[in-house]
Amino acid sequence: MSLEEKEKYARHAREVWDGYLSSGAAPNPKPRKQTKLVTRCSPGRLFKVLQRLTPEQKEAVKSMGFGSLLGLRCRTLRRSLCLWLLERFDTTNCSLEICNVDVPLTPNDVEMVLGLSASGKEVVNSGPEDMISDLRNSYNAINHGISVRLLEEQLATAESGDDFKRSFVLYVLGTLLCPTARLDVSPSFLHFLTNMDLVHQYNWGKFLLDRLVREVLRFHQGKQRTVGGCLLFLQLFYYENISLEGSSAPVPTIVPYLFSWGEEEIAEREKREKELGGYGSGELASKKKCHHMEFPEYRDHPDGPLITTEISRIGHGPLRPESNEVMMPLPFITSLLACPQKHVRRQKALFCTYNFYSYEPNSFTFLL
Repeated sequence: MSLEEKEKYARHAREVWDGYLSSGAAPNPKPRKQTKLVTRCSPGRLFKVLQRLTPEQKEAVKSMGFGSLLGLRCRTLRRSLCLWLLERFDTTNCSLEICNVDVPLTPNDVEMVLGLSASGKEVVNSGPEDMISDLRNSYNAINHGISVRLLEEQLATAESGDDFKRSFVLYVLGTLLCPTARLDVSPSFLHFLTNMDLVHQYNWGKFLLDRLVREVLRFHQGKQRTVGGCLLFLQLFYYENISLEGSSAPVPTIVPYLFSWGEEEIAEREKREKELGGYGSGELASKKKCHHMEFPEYRDHPDGPLITTEISRIGHGPLRPESNEVMMPLPFITSLLACPQKHVRRQKALFCTYNFYSYEPNSFTFLL
């Protein structure tokens, strides 16, 4: 068959699979009483690789739109929290039931939490096999997946060209963003990695969320014991959206949230959760939160994510305003200056990436 004839059937197969996932149809799903979480999502493994990257390789990572991951500080998953969230994950509506409220998850939330783009071209991991046959051979993935250990060895080289970029994206997908039940990476991902100049144009937020829903659905149905998908996203989403303080004042926070949570901050949060009686003891953060872009060296492009403040439910406000003028309330300025040192310990300067533009009553306007 010609490539055009094959594509017709491949497209139909994708439509059927997407319809199956969206229906959530599961005849008599097995009850799951699992008390121990088994997952291949390993932020610590990725963290070690990131520490070994050369300056040239870090620039290559930024050029692909993955620069925010260079600010990863969390090295371990809180498995008890992740399992608690999985029990409250509604795969049909893509939402979490927390504090007696259904909290929807969208690609914008992925951008707020991890800093990955929530707009652009759809990531399609299917197509003619002969288009990726050479790449499969280069990764020794003829009859099985791409080994994570092999990718680690390839990332240890000093080069920063297309081969490094492709191996890096595969490694990130296999260890953090879209891990599966196996300790390898699906060769189907090679379909959207044939042209590395297009990687920064993809909607990674939607892709990550779709894969997470698929993996959690399979877990709920009892089809697999290991939980796939980016569980770190769920963990950090919970920390940022459930308030334990009960304050109604604007709270300064870092965008993306990934930058705010290291091992020390997570340990403090978990201790506070136990003191209050366990997960879900706080309240939904419906209050407005002020956002500040941290770590300017990790920004992918000059026109990267902007600060937004008018957000009534974290993660569902416009991350990229119509213009590049950013309104910042005066309380945000004072709260940043007054916030504890631990919230800004790695901050080079509060406003080092902004130029003062104009002043209006009760607000500052900055031009990026």
